[in-house]
Amino acid sequence: MRFLIYMILTSVFISCNTGNKTDVTLFRKGHFKTYLGERKDSSNFYRTEKIQIETYKNQVDTFSVYWKSNFEYELRKVNPKNKLDSIPFIVKITAIKNNYYKFKGSYLGSNFKQEGITYKIEE
Repeated sequence: MRFLIYMILTSVFISCNTGNKTDVTLFRKGHFKTYLGERKDSSNFYRTEKIQIETYKNQVDTFSVYWKSNFEYELRKVNPKNKLDSIPFIVKITAIKNNYYKFKGSYLGSNFKQEGITYKIEE
């Protein structure tokens, strides 16, 4: 019985300590490029801990950023122009690599889902 418990604990420890060593907090600030869906649409943005300025289809928007955890954050438009703009967009980071992360996003309370990948271009 002790051996079985030891093996389980060892397996858990090893699985938690292998794989990608990328620090997810590196994605909180910097310049980024996001591809939505099947890489059909893209946007560029600059993010600090609390603000994100994004250019999408030649339109610039500013969002406040609220980090719920290292793997989830909320975006709110600073100057919403309609009801949809005033609804928070929740982003969940699902995978990270050296210079990018994959995400799933949705408007709070909506069935709309968006997936994409965000690359860090520079600090």
